[in-house]
Amino acid sequence: MSRTDALQISLHKSGSALTPPQKRFNSLIRQIAQARQTLAAWHEHIAAYRQAHAQVLRPLQADLIAGRRQWVFALDALIDQRNWTKAERGTLRELLCDATGELLAARGEDAALKALFDKHAEVDFDTEQREMMRAMKGLTEAMTGLDLGDEEGIDTDADLFARMQQGLQDRAAAEEAEREAKSALGRKSAARQRREAEAQQATHSVREIYRKLASALHPDRETDERQRAEKTALMQRVNQAYAANDLLALLELQLEIEQIDASHAATAGAQRLKHYNKVLGEQLAELKSQVADVEMGFRMEFGLEPGWGMNPRKLGEVLEQTSRQWRAELSEQQRDMRMLGDVAATKRWLKRQRQLLDESEFDFEPF
Repeated sequence: MSRTDALQISLHKSGSALTPPQKRFNSLIRQIAQARQTLAAWHEHIAAYRQAHAQVLRPLQADLIAGRRQWVFALDALIDQRNWTKAERGTLRELLCDATGELLAARGEDAALKALFDKHAEVDFDTEQREMMRAMKGLTEAMTGLDLGDEEGIDTDADLFARMQQGLQDRAAAEEAEREAKSALGRKSAARQRREAEAQQATHSVREIYRKLASALHPDRETDERQRAEKTALMQRVNQAYAANDLLALLELQLEIEQIDASHAATAGAQRLKHYNKVLGEQLAELKSQVADVEMGFRMEFGLEPGWGMNPRKLGEVLEQTSRQWRAELSEQQRDMRMLGDVAATKRWLKRQRQLLDESEFDFEPF
């Protein structure tokens, strides 16, 4: 049985049900233990995924980019041939510009690709990027109500996202400062006074446990070198837990040194348990936020779709799925390159692509 399990409040010997605060205490420490395990699993498995990605996926990605690059130059060579109608030649140019723009976004600076884009596009690549970022900035401002300032320094999606995040943080800080100013001007409500008192009591509960642990574990009071080293190590864990406001870790340490027993939470008064639950609730929220941040960073680092709830213990499945997908794309690239040598097949393909492009434009047409 783990120390977290040992802190669970069991049913009363009398057979009476647990109180709502006791049930919440049990639920919170279970959820915190699960969140801890999930966060640890992310840190453990991301490193292995990063290594496997470099060995398995990066070479595939390089092959895909090289194949795509070969493809756009093959389209360029086709455009000048006399086999195509004006409409077909227009479709070829549109497909070439779309693919070349994606390559430039993925590869960064590539003079030959940029020259190819500029040769076939109505406006040069740099101008198009500026216009696109200007439109995205305007849309972001309209959706968030933020003023993101001038366009200087917003050259990529990442720049725009960073500016938006900073704007949201600044606005939240300003709103909080305004609330505090209004609160300072007026008489505090009874509800606000109660919330502040509860927060102070919750903080006091954590500090009280810390002081008990520090008193029992202070290494300077120990004359035996081995015991002094053990207490020093334990005291370091106590300090880390206190600095992180990690109530569960402090309770586990009390249990470890037998300062409390497994019935401690069960015998705690209703008010103390309420304070415990407040701190544990905040601790759980912080852990969940850390897990979400790690997952978002993982998805961004490896170009995965936005989302949440991925199991870090199954990243191998993500790697395998991506590998299969990219290998299929490589096979498709090779088929497409062979197709370009067959005029009739290419004409049929261009007809299908024109239909898809028209449907895409219709899907995004404003009402």
